[in-house]
Amino acid sequence: MSLTVYGIPNCDTVKKARTWLDGQGLAYTFHDYKKQGADAGQVARWVAQAGLDKVLNKAGTTFRKLPEEDKADLTTAKAVALMVAQPSLIKRPIVEHPGGLLVGFKPAEWEAALSPA
Repeated sequence: MSLTVYGIPNCDTVKKARTWLDGQGLAYTFHDYKKQGADAGQVARWVAQAGLDKVLNKAGTTFRKLPEEDKADLTTAKAVALMVAQPSLIKRPIVEHPGGLLVGFKPAEWEAALSPA
């Protein structure tokens, strides 16, 4: 199974997710937003697949510190541009796997999606 985990290495949730994957013996590729950035086309696909409310991390400090004009009238295109410019705005981790997309880390959800049938 081909897995790609997208996130920031020092994020606690990403650390928990990677530990869980290691514990399950699942190999994955890690994409570090801080070093490798975020691709606009890919972020747009994630939003189309999972929904803007799920992909955009409105609970984090990065979103709260945005100027009001950036948060106002938030269209999908505007949100994608903001997430590409500031990858900390993307919910972490995001995992692309053969069956789809996982956003955030919920062990039960991951178990259901990533366990062999």
